[in-house]
Amino acid sequence: MRQSPPPIAYLLPNFFTAASIFSGFYAIVLALEGSFDTAPWFIFLALIFDGLDGRVARLTNTASHFGVEFDSLADIVAFGVAPALLLYLYVGDTYGRIGIMVSALFIIFGAVRLARFNVTTSRIEPSVFIGLPIPTAAIMISIAILLLERYSTLSSFKVYILPLALVLAVLMVSNIRYPSFKKMNFKTFHFIRFLIGLIVVAMGIFIYPIEGMAILAAGYLLYGPLRASFYLVRRLIHRG
Repeated sequence: MRQSPPPIAYLLPNFFTAASIFSGFYAIVLALEGSFDTAPWFIFLALIFDGLDGRVARLTNTASHFGVEFDSLADIVAFGVAPALLLYLYVGDTYGRIGIMVSALFIIFGAVRLARFNVTTSRIEPSVFIGLPIPTAAIMISIAILLLERYSTLSSFKVYILPLALVLAVLMVSNIRYPSFKKMNFKTFHFIRFLIGLIVVAMGIFIYPIEGMAILAAGYLLYGPLRASFYLVRRLIHRG
């Protein structure tokens, strides 16, 4: 008979979820203070905590309906409200109602994305995501701001963050599929090749953290539309 975990064990994954909320809130505080070169890093930190809570819950067998709902609410704060407010304060307020609309749509569509995910995956964890995951959208906004803050020569591209945010918002509620790494079967990988690739990527991010993460995030972002376009073209060719 499998022994159930002690009640205190249920606090651990929820602690990481709470830490994700706090990181998102602190990103908002820093954005309000104008620390745009620091605030995005706390959204990254929230992503780390968000990844830990689910894995800890599975490892300790403490997954619960409360934890799922708590995690979803944490996501809308850390990856919806925080990046949207960061976006608005960084560039949106310069464009009046357009900035308000884009920032608001990012939160609204992010909430729709989370609600749809909760409804469609209430029983089975998916092998793919339908629509761009909200953490990825938040990371893309954060990386864009970090790049602009790091390279002053890119300041003329600041206006393009708003269209980027709008595209991200639409992708979140789209039916485009994105890979989920939660159900990756590492047994099918060639271990040595995978390890070498992982080391190369880690070293690249260590040397160029912002640029490396930008490349990874952009690759993941483009994967969905490119995959959908490929299957659409192939379907049209077969019909022709």
